[in-house]
Amino acid sequence: MVDSGPGLRSGATPLAVRMRPTSLDEVAGQRHLLTPGSPLVALASDRSGESGSVSVILWGPPGTGKTTLAQAIARSSGRKFVELSAVTAGVRDVRQVMEEARASRDLYGLSTVLFLDEIHRFTKAQQDALLPGVENGWVILVAATTENPSFSVISPLLSRSLLLTLELLTDDDLGVLVDRAVDDPRGLAGRVRLEPEARAAIIRLASGDARRALTALEAAAVAASQTATEGADEATDAATPVITADVVARAVDRALLRYDRNGDEHYDVISAFIKSVRGSDVDAALHYLARMIEAGEDPRFIARRIIVLASEDIGMADPTALGVAVAAADAVQYIGMPEGRIPLAQAVVHLATAPKSNAAYLGIDQAIADVRAGKAGPVPKHLRDAHYPGAKRLGHGKGYVYPHDDPIGVVAQEYLPDSLRGAMYYEPTEHGNEREVSARLAKLRRIVRGGR
Repeated sequence: MVDSGPGLRSGATPLAVRMRPTSLDEVAGQRHLLTPGSPLVALASDRSGESGSVSVILWGPPGTGKTTLAQAIARSSGRKFVELSAVTAGVRDVRQVMEEARASRDLYGLSTVLFLDEIHRFTKAQQDALLPGVENGWVILVAATTENPSFSVISPLLSRSLLLTLELLTDDDLGVLVDRAVDDPRGLAGRVRLEPEARAAIIRLASGDARRALTALEAAAVAASQTATEGADEATDAATPVITADVVARAVDRALLRYDRNGDEHYDVISAFIKSVRGSDVDAALHYLARMIEAGEDPRFIARRIIVLASEDIGMADPTALGVAVAAADAVQYIGMPEGRIPLAQAVVHLATAPKSNAAYLGIDQAIADVRAGKAGPVPKHLRDAHYPGAKRLGHGKGYVYPHDDPIGVVAQEYLPDSLRGAMYYEPTEHGNEREVSARLAKLRRIVRGGR
């Protein structure tokens, strides 16, 4: 029979907890925060307390190592470590920690690291209770949040803390974590074999989240062990359980998409997404959006493409499209995933169902082409800056007609260089809002160009 071992039993401490680094050296990712002399490194390496009690707020998506960093700091520095969750802790709990921390400092010279998870869930009154301990150095606060601290943390606490931003883990970072968990005695201790395709699938499903990667690995290891046990002869030992891509798919109850964020599938899917929005097929657009989200595509990449689509393919046919796209990008940055899928979907539906026009896009490209072809020409003298000494003597600004002095706010005046007189770059369509723009533009050009 297969010995599943303590690392494979579903009742054991979760793999993600067992594999938590015991020092900053074991932390995968967040290299920008762990350079020599950085605040976190100084905090972790100072056992004397001479570096002071600089509190920090760690802001980043789930699974990027906020709890890990806090615990590694406490263990590396030899400080007392206390963990509270804003979900369950109240003002009384905070005050009790402060009193105990002050006593530890005064009686034993031992400083306390207070790790407060999800600080954004604390009310203003609860956050106020942290201030005396932070200000007087009774505790070194390491607070974690997935929401923008500028909106979720009170200003006095922000001003007394360093704000450090964590980033999603790279595929290489996740690979290090997965490989370590397979071999490490704290993890699966080499009791399973992880196939390359399964490893890639776990990394892809994790989407930069270390906890998600280790949870998927653990579920797949249990599933592989059970499969090996059921297929073994009771009188013999089964071979080492093998985690395949199919096992991963069954374990996480999720179809594995062929999708390499740096390969052909990445470009094919984003191309199909763009063309579906441009072609006004909202259902296809949502399908390809879902494929990118499920495959772990960077939501910021998706948001950037949506912004470009709003101007390139919709433009003035629906001027609100760009605002919707930018708002969706801001929302994704603010709330993160998976909730970020909702504003992304709203923007995609808006863009796919909007009237389409690439007139603004074609207009700027034609204007650039003329400039590159040498058709720039000197700026007409009446449009030149007349504010510097001697400018008027050169005729700069002479003859310029101020449009606001005209009853209708538009005057006959040449704005283009002589070499480009009569050039028309923006040609609005009859789609959506551009129908009205087209009629107005025709009147404007007749007035500005003197009836030409």
